[in-house]
Amino acid sequence: MARPRVRTSAHAHTRTIALVTTAIAAAALLTGCSSSTGPRVPAASGEKITLTIGTFGTFGYREAGLFDAYMKLHPEITIKEHPTTQEPDYWRALEARLSGGGLYDVQALEVGRISLATSDEHSGAFADLSQAPGVKQRDHLPWKWDQATTADGRTIGLGTDVGPMAVCYRQDLFKAAGLPSDPDAVAALWQGDWAKFVEVGKTYQAKAPKGTYFMDTAAGLYNAVVSSSPQQYYENGTLVYGESPSVKKGWDLAVRAIGAGTSQGLKEFDPPWQKAFSRGTFATTICPSWQQSNIEKFSGTANTGKWNIAQPPAAGNWGGSFLTVPSSGKHVEQAKELVAWLTSPEQQAKVFQKVGNFPANRAAYSLPGVVAYSNPYIGPEARTGMIFAMAAVAIQPAEIGPRAGELNNTIGDGILLMERDGKAPNEAWKTTVRRIDSSTQ
Repeated sequence: MARPRVRTSAHAHTRTIALVTTAIAAAALLTGCSSSTGPRVPAASGEKITLTIGTFGTFGYREAGLFDAYMKLHPEITIKEHPTTQEPDYWRALEARLSGGGLYDVQALEVGRISLATSDEHSGAFADLSQAPGVKQRDHLPWKWDQATTADGRTIGLGTDVGPMAVCYRQDLFKAAGLPSDPDAVAALWQGDWAKFVEVGKTYQAKAPKGTYFMDTAAGLYNAVVSSSPQQYYENGTLVYGESPSVKKGWDLAVRAIGAGTSQGLKEFDPPWQKAFSRGTFATTICPSWQQSNIEKFSGTANTGKWNIAQPPAAGNWGGSFLTVPSSGKHVEQAKELVAWLTSPEQQAKVFQKVGNFPANRAAYSLPGVVAYSNPYIGPEARTGMIFAMAAVAIQPAEIGPRAGELNNTIGDGILLMERDGKAPNEAWKTTVRRIDSSTQ
């Protein structure tokens, strides 16, 4: 599929939406719009079974009513979800059970762990899902499918969601600082280069409303730069973060943003970051699709309609997960059917509308519930579904190694050394390298 270019004028934007909508719709027709399964007659024995599913964070299945819907279609099946709040806790428990037993019938995996699951050490613990009922490889984003495919060609996970990035911004604060507030005009300010984003921050800060900053965190900027690059931390299985162009660019731009006083220096997801949303102390946040729920939750009803969303300087992916079926389970075939249904385009569209997780199944992108969706909190004119769909199809594949998430967090903490502790960039980088090196010994 041709990758769409983001236009910036009003006329060009209208044409872009038409072209992208046509391209996405055509892709869906080629791939088949539906991979869902219909009602299945219970086994002749009338056996009742329970399928257990281990998840972390918010996958949205219960919130969107999907478990209840599936059990209505399959009255012989009961689904019991075992959620864990923090993914690191979830992974530690899962890793321990990979050798000792006790896995659930369905296990979710975060994208940062998928290379470990597909490794020779662990891949044998999971069933091949490529031939599960209703699954079509061409329905799925190619790079997402490849992430869960082993060296011998087995696909052990089906993508639940991806994290195409946009930039969410406070249009009231932009207006107060003399910047445009229309999404097309805002996107034009930084189109094509994250360095332009930093320069817009300087312009904002020159006339910023008192007590506000252009961005919440320079670590978020760093992550966006790396996430929108095809080369990140690994190359052919080798750790190359020290020579990675995207790591260098992301770090250097974070240094520039901090030096210009454009970042509030918050740590994402910590309580001060959460409270800053309601207080309106920063004007932009890097905005993968799942960030919408954080914005609404932490900004509160008093800030309804103040946010908007624009295309980022470059398309990138932040986050996303998979569903796997352990091969040691008692109900492997039934678990495969459940996973295939949960990852079908129709079900992923429902989850997107409910909790903001953007579909990994690209056949969903032509569905009205995705491409025409507008987040009510941000406003009826915000083209949230279209913006994320455009970003998703433009994402460049990148090698995700086993320590990518850890590296990203460690380098983000190094950026905080500059923001919070006032460390010089070279000293912060040396400390970061020492932390990375010590964790590998």
